[in-house]
Amino acid sequence: MACSKLAVDKKRKVDFENREFKSEWTEKYAFVLPVGSRKPMCLICNETVAIIKSGNVKRHYETKHAHFEQNYPQNTELRTTKINQLKSSYEATSSVIVRSATQQERATEASLRVAWVLGKNKKPFSDAEIVKECMSEVVTALFEGTQKDEIIQKIRQIPCSDSTAARRTEILAVDLLEQLSSAVKKAKFISLAVDESTDSTDNAQLLVFVRFFDEEKGEFYEDVLGLTNLHGHTRGDGIYEAVTQMLRDREIDLKHVVSIATDGAPCMIGRERGLVSRLRAHHPDLMAYHCIIHQMVLCASLGEKYSEVMTTVMKLVHYLRASSALQHRLLRSFLVEVNATFDDLLLQNNVRWLSKGKVLERFWALRKELETFLLDQKSAKAKPFVDFMKNEEEMEVVAFLTDITSHLNDLNLKLQGKNSTVCDLMSAVRAFQRKLEVFKCDLQQNLLHFPRLLDQTAGKHHRHNYAEFLEKLITNFQTRFEDFPLGKQVLLCIENPFLVKSIAEFSTEAMKVFPWANAATLQTELIELQENLALQESHCDPVTFWTKMVYAAGVPLLQKMALQILTMFPSTYCCESAFSTMNMVKNAYRSTLTNEHLHQCLRLALTPFKPKFKQLVAQRRCHLSH
Repeated sequence: MACSKLAVDKKRKVDFENREFKSEWTEKYAFVLPVGSRKPMCLICNETVAIIKSGNVKRHYETKHAHFEQNYPQNTELRTTKINQLKSSYEATSSVIVRSATQQERATEASLRVAWVLGKNKKPFSDAEIVKECMSEVVTALFEGTQKDEIIQKIRQIPCSDSTAARRTEILAVDLLEQLSSAVKKAKFISLAVDESTDSTDNAQLLVFVRFFDEEKGEFYEDVLGLTNLHGHTRGDGIYEAVTQMLRDREIDLKHVVSIATDGAPCMIGRERGLVSRLRAHHPDLMAYHCIIHQMVLCASLGEKYSEVMTTVMKLVHYLRASSALQHRLLRSFLVEVNATFDDLLLQNNVRWLSKGKVLERFWALRKELETFLLDQKSAKAKPFVDFMKNEEEMEVVAFLTDITSHLNDLNLKLQGKNSTVCDLMSAVRAFQRKLEVFKCDLQQNLLHFPRLLDQTAGKHHRHNYAEFLEKLITNFQTRFEDFPLGKQVLLCIENPFLVKSIAEFSTEAMKVFPWANAATLQTELIELQENLALQESHCDPVTFWTKMVYAAGVPLLQKMALQILTMFPSTYCCESAFSTMNMVKNAYRSTLTNEHLHQCLRLALTPFKPKFKQLVAQRRCHLSH
């Protein structure tokens, strides 16, 4: 035992003793110490010795370079000149190697940046060579002489093949995913948005977004948590396994997930085997709710009569726009000849939220020109459409539908967009509910909010009871949004706590949603906050107010509640827009990407983070050196 300890101590003395290289060894033994190295190098043969020790240096010199001692004796001018020549040659070679390595690192960084730009703009890997060619053409136009030649030479050194761009994309995606994992682990509250859809190649894809507050940077982030290909049926069991696996991969505790937004499909909210019910079995306090935009679209369902008119309009548009290429060309030529407001019709897409309303608006603007065009048609298929457009009663319904879908589309646009809060969306919904009451009264008066209906009826009494449709719309909004987990007073407190009048009602609503809260503490903290004149004067948008200005106010429970609410996804808009991005990526590559590569491309296109280019180049240098 004692012998082994002695051996370890002896080894530590040899390996870790702090030895210094002595400058006189260069003149005496022709050795130098390279920068950043702990091994002396011989200037004569460029070999190194293991340890900075005079014995090792001397032994190497005497055994391998005795002829050097004879040709260049010690303490002579001839020896000094020769040693200086060897040093100069070594330094020149070293500078070339360093300069070459630096240029290569810069070329690697440039290659990473090109891959990053392509990924952000959803372009295929093969476009990297086009970017390189564009850079060369720009330099040719802007520079002259040797400067131009040097820059072009550096551009040519940038690796930009499609395979290289694919590898760079993978490196960038890994870096961005590490940044996300590092940030989300520190987050106190996490919200999820989950949606499933079919891509352009008929593969069922499950997309999960995560939203959280980064205390270090003082910002909310929305990013792709994961993308999974669902094989076979899209059932709640498979979705549950996929979501929980994503959480495990990122080392996220389910208890930190405060809310989850879904599209309301049975596989998501099924009572027994749905995703939400299975997550709640492990996390009973999880807040789950239906996407606000999806609910708004469901509220606007048409009755049987209106659906029939809408279907006829869509068939008419399809007949003119898509049934025949020749007819489509003739229609466009005709619209140009008569100087119509638009030169073409729009086609409906059931997947897009705003589609029917936009089609109706375009159809209504071109209705007179379309009627004339149809009258010139000799096809038997055109006659029913001509009769439809000549029927004033039917066209009155079209005018009403165009007006009401226009209002619904205005609401829909307000609900879309990234980084919106649940307060923003619910405020827009509440405002629209009040507008519906105004619209209902306006139908019996001046039709200020129904300009197309006014134009069609020419100020006369309209034939249908459109108020009945609006009453149904009002009821649908009330029924669907009265079950929203956050009450009006809670949302008002987040938007502007100084406007809350009923303290008791606020605390009652908060206790229904947040079982960890204490009603008495919430009431006293809200009163203290409302009496803080400095905060009252400097009140701003909710995110800045609750994340930056309330810290010193001494209201921890209120702030905890506010952060949880601001973390919530108000809708699955981020997922819907990501599915559009996914199809753009697939179309750009004109081939079936692996799901892993698709996930990497999506991450580059959607992430709020930026790659650490310098660090990635340094890591690559360390990897190559090893």
